[in-house]
This record gives sequence, structure tokens and C-alpha cells, in this order.
Amino acid sequence: MENLLPPLIILGQSLKNLSSHPGIIAAFSVIVVAMLLLDLGVFNKKSHVISNKEAAGWSLVWIGISMVFSIFIYIYTNEESGLEKFAQFQSAYWIEKALSVDNLFVFIVVFGFFNVPREYHHKVLFWGILGALIMRAFFIFTGVGLINLTYLPEMTIFGMDIKLNVVLTLFGLFLIYAGIKSWFVEEDDDEKDFSKSPGANFVHKLFKVSKEFDKDKFFTIENGKKVATPLLVVVGVIEFTDLLFAVDSIPAIFAIAPDDPFILYTSNIFAILGLRALYFLLANFIHMFSRLKYGLAIILAFIGVKMVIAPFFHISSPISLAIVGGVLILSVVASLMFPVKENE
Repeated sequence: MENLLPPLIILGQSLKNLSSHPGIIAAFSVIVVAMLLLDLGVFNKKSHVISNKEAAGWSLVWIGISMVFSIFIYIYTNEESGLEKFAQFQSAYWIEKALSVDNLFVFIVVFGFFNVPREYHHKVLFWGILGALIMRAFFIFTGVGLINLTYLPEMTIFGMDIKLNVVLTLFGLFLIYAGIKSWFVEEDDDEKDFSKSPGANFVHKLFKVSKEFDKDKFFTIENGKKVATPLLVVVGVIEFTDLLFAVDSIPAIFAIAPDDPFILYTSNIFAILGLRALYFLLANFIHMFSRLKYGLAIILAFIGVKMVIAPFFHISSPISLAIVGGVLILSVVASLMFPVKENE
């Protein structure tokens, strides 16, 4: 029983802030559940190849809903914090969205590695992202609780009374390192053997896996026995890949609103839910993001610096939003003006 107390304390402290947003929480829950049911149960009831038109339409729908929700936050929070909460949501949303694009590049390679037919991509992404929603909830709420528990006693440094946080400082240093590394290090995902991924190994340990796909099914009957199909293995690889990318994205958004799990979770979820549609656009317009890695490196390093210097100097959310948005726009413009050559 005593072993359960620390996790319960962390969870309780993380959830305490949510009680001040009952109306917005209800709206968020209704929107997410309704859109997921509509997406899978109506528009994608049968597996099919997603066209550019359909992908663009769904991308605009998800981005539009996210923007409307951020306005809803601005209106229904008090006048003093409305703009701040709006900017926090927008900043966290676009940071997660941008970092997730990098994740989608790997998804493209994973589908190619396993030779997954295009008409089955949407189903794999749906269940993969559904798992990501659960994992992100755990990371965010636990992370906020840990942050609340790791503030050091107030001290005087350089003549200033400050309150350092161990977790935020470590996250900041890690993000600076991650930004520098991602700028200079080239990772060739095309040469990776995803069949040996921990996600694939986990599925193989749980089930016997068939060598052939059975349409869009995760399980099939083979020699009179129920076995998993390679499609379930792909879901496992996607889930593990997202888990790795969360190591960068979750610490990054903690710099935006370290004490507000509601803002962090809702912005994160809206960003993730639009990834499936964005994936199909990205696969066909990948040249528009060829220089994005440099923009993401700058954003990671900036967020890391923001976290480290926060006790001494506060960079407001509107300024952070302007910097993140500016870097993203410049990286896309650079991709179009200086496209990657074929030999690169």
C-alpha cells in the first residue's frame, strides 16, 4: 500500500489543476470522442487509399478544430490569463505538430519496410495514434506531478531570489543536447531493420505471427489456429517509434506550461489526432519539409535554453509562440528554395 502512495500523490497533484476547467474539459472530451467515432466509424469504415484531397480536407478540419478550441480557452479563462493560456496552447500545439512531422518520416519508412499496402495505412495509424494518446496522458500527468515535487528551496544566486526545479533544468539541458545533435547527426532510417524493433519483438513474444497479410485484419486463422498478421507487428513498431519521439516532444512542451496539464494534454492530443491526415500529405509532398530538421533543431535548443534560464529570466508564451512559428515558416521556405538534391 505504501508503494502506491507516491504515484497517487503525483497523479492527484497533476489532476488538481483540471478542476478549474470543467466546461472546457467537457467540450474537449465530446469533440475528441465524436471525431474519432466519425473518422473510423463513418468516413473510414472500409479500408481505402487516402487521396490528397481527402487528406488535405481532414488536415484542415483538425487544425480548424484545434484553433477554435484555443479561442474557446481564451474566452472561457479569466481576462488576466486568457491571452497567456491561448499562447501556451498554440505554442505547445505547434511544437508537438512540428516534432511529429519528423516522426511521420519514420512512419513512411516503416510502411515501406514491411510492404504494407497503402489502403491499410490509415487503420494502422489510427490504432497507433490511439495508443499514443494513452501514453502521452501518462507522461504528461506524471511529468507535471514530478515537476511539482522537485522544486528546490528558494535560494539567492547573482543577487536574485530564485526557485530552481531539478526536472525542468535536466529537461532543458537534454533538449539543448538533442537540438545540437539533430542539427549535425544524420540518421539513415532506410537502413534500419524494423523487424528487430522492440515493438516488433513484443508482438512476436505475445503471438505467433503469420508471414502474410489478411486484408486489414490484425488476426487471422492459419492451420486452424488464430495468429497475428504482420499488420499487428507494424502497429507495435509504430507505437514504439512514437514512444521514442515522445522523449523529445514531451520535455519540450513542459517548458510552455509546466504547471498546467490541461493545456499540455489538450494541445498534444489535438496535434496527434491530425497526424494521420498529415501523413498522407507528407508522403506526397515530402520535398516541402526537406530542411525541417534544422528548424526542429533550433526549436529544441531554444526550448531547452528557455527552460534552463526560466528561474532567472522569463520568456513569455506569446514571444515563444512567435519564435516557434517564425522558425517553422522559415524552415519550410528554405525547403522550397533550397530543395534536397537527389544524391542527398
